[in-house]
Amino acid sequence: MKFSIIAALVVVLAVAHGTEAGSLVKRDAQINLSQMTKLIKDMSASITSATQDMVDKVKALEMTNTAQTYAENSRSQIQPLVEKVKPLTDNFYSQVKPLTSIMEKFFQQVMDSTKTLPAPQ
Repeated sequence: MKFSIIAALVVVLAVAHGTEAGSLVKRDAQINLSQMTKLIKDMSASITSATQDMVDKVKALEMTNTAQTYAENSRSQIQPLVEKVKPLTDNFYSQVKPLTSIMEKFFQQVMDSTKTLPAPQ
């Protein structure tokens, strides 16, 4: 009789242990599943962020290239105008130079004549 009670007790303990072990496995599976889900979400967010950064950098590079192309095209269009303005300014200077010489002589004469005036008393 003692043996059957001990055997029944061992069976009950074994069943209880098996049931608890099963619930521990279920809990561990839930924890592992939530950890994996979190890991996948984090990876997804990281990939999305990296992709967005890459897209932004490509757009910035495209804008830089577009601006550089625009500047080069503008320079090639403006350069002939600059060359035309340069002979005009050279021509203007050659025409104005005699006038400036005359004005310098005139002001020098005025300065000389004011030097000969008597000092105010």
